[in-house]
Amino acid sequence: MTIAKGLDLDADLPPERRLSREGQRVRLATLTRLRWLSIAGQSAACVFVAWGLWYPYPVWACFLLIGVSVALNVWLSTRYSKAERLSERRTSLILVFDVVQPTGLLFLTGGIQNPFAVFLVVPAMIAAATQPARIAVGIGVLAVLCATAIAFLHHPIPWPAGHSLQLPFPYLGGMWFALVTTLIFSTFYIYRVAAESRALSDALAATELMLQREQHLSALDGLAAAAAHELGTPLATIALVAKEMRRAAPDDATLREDIELLVSQSDRCRAILGQLASLSSTSEEHLAKMPLSSLIEEAVAPHRDFGVDIRVRVQEASGSEPVMRRNAGVIYGLGNLIENAVDFASGEVEIGLSWNSGRIAIEICDDGPGYPPDVLKRIGDPYMSVRDAGQRQSGGGLGLGLFIAKTLIERSGARIRFENRSEAQGSGARITVSWPVESFGRLTIEPVGETDRDEEAFDLPPQLA
Repeated sequence: MTIAKGLDLDADLPPERRLSREGQRVRLATLTRLRWLSIAGQSAACVFVAWGLWYPYPVWACFLLIGVSVALNVWLSTRYSKAERLSERRTSLILVFDVVQPTGLLFLTGGIQNPFAVFLVVPAMIAAATQPARIAVGIGVLAVLCATAIAFLHHPIPWPAGHSLQLPFPYLGGMWFALVTTLIFSTFYIYRVAAESRALSDALAATELMLQREQHLSALDGLAAAAAHELGTPLATIALVAKEMRRAAPDDATLREDIELLVSQSDRCRAILGQLASLSSTSEEHLAKMPLSSLIEEAVAPHRDFGVDIRVRVQEASGSEPVMRRNAGVIYGLGNLIENAVDFASGEVEIGLSWNSGRIAIEICDDGPGYPPDVLKRIGDPYMSVRDAGQRQSGGGLGLGLFIAKTLIERSGARIRFENRSEAQGSGARITVSWPVESFGRLTIEPVGETDRDEEAFDLPPQLA
């Protein structure tokens, strides 16, 4: 039950599914297309102001800077393929150019007074969405420095000949402040959203990998039965020939012992194949469905030898004990919740079972320190910190393992509630997993012992049915 703890699931993911915790590589085509769009906008603005409004400004110097951007795009397109994913260093250099080039244009066209100064934010936003924090911060600082520089050093803003526009200094200061705060807020916001999205994607990929492993193990039963069926005929022929040889050989023949050994080993092979063939029939028949108490015991068993007393009791029972199909995802999820309780318990973990006409519930309580308030708000997020940094670090904390467990259990239609026990009940945490009847699929609650046929029936979700 500890597959998600102490195991780097990312190492097992194929390269195309493996994402970095800090950032991800950007395709060259993405950056070049954005730059072509920027080149088109810059050219259109320069042409309109120079020959549409006929405002005087160093237009050819502006077109020279735009030409440098065009040359860079052409060089990148011929040097690398469009599907090339650039390294962090190359991406950061390109983004630095995307800050410096528009800064040069703004220097020639009025500096921060130019309404297009807001486009200095764009490279920083791209860095925040795709690059590690150090690069995003570096691009953001560079953009702030450039905005500050062109606030004081710049050519006059294009304006009709014989006139000039002089904005008051407090207004320019407000424009600078608005630009800088917009840059800081937008980059921080985008970085946080992108980081959470990448973490969630990694966690879901790890969950999918774990489920694929479980499905592969389940498929081995069918493979064993198929192998037993295919090997049955040649083995029967070998056994028949060996027995005929035993009848034909005299009792004192030299090969008599070898023939007896051949017969005994062929019988042994037939017995082994018979067991393999039964894995997907008789064994699956009695393991496919299990009472709720047996399901809990299977989840609890791996955690009984860690010095913590685990007690399982029935808190409320109305009708027969529910019987559900064995579901590896639910068993794994419950096992992970129990493991976390054992990790942080002082000496005892109590698991309460209850079922009635409204719901089936499992309550897991420990006598540990409980959840800190800040952890309670974020339980279930992937890659969060441990429950309490001062407690047992060996427990693995409440990170990817709990996220996977929560995801698997909720897929079965269950609801999970994390909370601390009340003072009257003693210290510790409590996890409640419940399946409401209305969310269940089709599964009748079969009696474990002798019960009346008219006992109340429950339905379980399709994943457990």
